[in-house]
Amino acid sequence: MAVTNTSDVAQTLKVEGERAYELDRKHVFHSWSAQDRLTPFNVVKTEGSYLWDADGKRYIDFSSQMVNTNVGHQHPKVVTAVQEQAAKIATIAPAHVSAPRSEAARLIAERAPEGLDYVFFTNGGADANEHAIRMARLHTGKSKVMSAYRSYHGGTDLAINVTGDPRRLPVDTASAGIVHFMPSYPYRSYFNAETAEEEVQRALEHLEQTIILEGPGTIAALILETIPGTAGIYVPPPGYMAGVRKLTEKYGIVFIADEVMAGFGRAGKWFAVDLWDVTPDLITFAKGVNSGYVPLGGVIINQAIYDTFRERTYPGGLTYSGHPLATAAAVGAIEAMDEEGMIENAARLGSEIIGPSLERLKELHPAVGDVRGVGCFWAVELVTDRQTKEPLAPYGGSSSAMAEVISKCRELGLIVFANFNRIHVVPPLNVDDEIIREGLAILDEALSVADQYYQA
Repeated sequence: MAVTNTSDVAQTLKVEGERAYELDRKHVFHSWSAQDRLTPFNVVKTEGSYLWDADGKRYIDFSSQMVNTNVGHQHPKVVTAVQEQAAKIATIAPAHVSAPRSEAARLIAERAPEGLDYVFFTNGGADANEHAIRMARLHTGKSKVMSAYRSYHGGTDLAINVTGDPRRLPVDTASAGIVHFMPSYPYRSYFNAETAEEEVQRALEHLEQTIILEGPGTIAALILETIPGTAGIYVPPPGYMAGVRKLTEKYGIVFIADEVMAGFGRAGKWFAVDLWDVTPDLITFAKGVNSGYVPLGGVIINQAIYDTFRERTYPGGLTYSGHPLATAAAVGAIEAMDEEGMIENAARLGSEIIGPSLERLKELHPAVGDVRGVGCFWAVELVTDRQTKEPLAPYGGSSSAMAEVISKCRELGLIVFANFNRIHVVPPLNVDDEIIREGLAILDEALSVADQYYQA
């Protein structure tokens, strides 16, 4: 029996990593980046809740990469599903029946709210939102789309215009028929609300007035992240999502729930809308559906919108819609989540470990202005003054202070997802309790760096 020499493996990974980095800097154009300022993190190995760099250093992955590796890295059930499918049919045109696509559609529809029984597959979240909006516009015969400020819906042309955070500004054409409204964001209330009840009432009043002033007869859809992701993981107060649903029904507007990040267990439910028993007309998804092992997204469609296209051709499609490797990975991931109780585990981790631990960090560190979240979906908002809520980094930008905090996390062996003045705690749903506690202890130490910039 051959014995693997671990030092030889490490050396091989190091050499491969060094060459990959060299070629990356010579030829790869990176997203959301000024190319000459980049020193990208060089990952050569992943497993479970860990990453390794080219020097052999191990890191806890508190980012789930792009908040999508819900079942962790290299999950054997998902890897095997992809391998076995590749040996049968590696690719097939979307017009043909494909067994993994059919099974993935069944599993997704069974977990969606009642009445959403049909699935259109895309390559990711941005094009899922593009197609959901197209469906809504064709179904209603109307053109306008409403979306919230402090939101993110994707990087394609329409999706970035629908987006409500500053990333849209360099490419905002102001001609895509988009109307933005203020979201319910209790920590930084746009409505001067002092209680959750006030926040919900005033936010819904603002939304209804916006609908009325824009003209309900012109609005095809309202798209809303059930729990905003990169925009801040600000969980809406009880009553808000139900109120939004009632307003869309009242004014004949298609309600699109963007669950690209919050779906498939991230919030401790199959879909975050289940937290409030809300049933939208369309749900968009991606990321966690197959943990990103192969690109996949989609739209879950209700009966009324499906019926619109029974005899009318839907003008849209994708070469890789329902790709067999991607949907096989989805089947493997969903089955793994079920068999291993990952949805329930995410809810437990949030209520018993992550949430209470972050509240303690808030008590210990003055720079922590707010912590919020649910399941394995949490944000730590950093400030220089709790009274004024002055952010540690400006909205839409970064700062040397935030960079130091993130760098300290990495130095101590923790990879975090950060945006503006926030650090997001978004580990895999099946992470071990001990790994969570170790990661939170590292975060505790790193937050001491942020405290040095506290000015109040």
